[in-house]
Amino acid sequence: VQLQASGGGLVQPGGSLRLSCAASGSIFSINAMNWYRQAPGKQRELVAAITSGGNTNYADSVKGRFTISRDNAKNTVYLQMDTLKPEDTAVYYCSGVVTNTARATTNYWGRGTLVTVSS
Repeated sequence: VQLQASGGGLVQPGGSLRLSCAASGSIFSINAMNWYRQAPGKQRELVAAITSGGNTNYADSVKGRFTISRDNAKNTVYLQMDTLKPEDTAVYYCSGVVTNTARATTNYWGRGTLVTVSS
């Protein structure tokens, strides 16, 4: 099983970006999918989470600006980021609790994608 994140880049303050994270491989089911971020010199923090049923949870710092969603048919989770601020600059990572076809459940991580908010 692999998770592949994409969509990062450079954006001006107030702008928007959409991150995607696609899971592939021998997947039986995916439970929670999450987005984390790690800014330079800081610990990794949970940004947003979504269950298989669509229930969501957000860090206070992004509530009202970021939206997490998922397409279960595509095994993909998205993070729509609006009204971006310089403090949103970080490497963003996706993770997913995946049950593979051998019925083993593991929390997988994707490689990070860099988001830079700067004028």
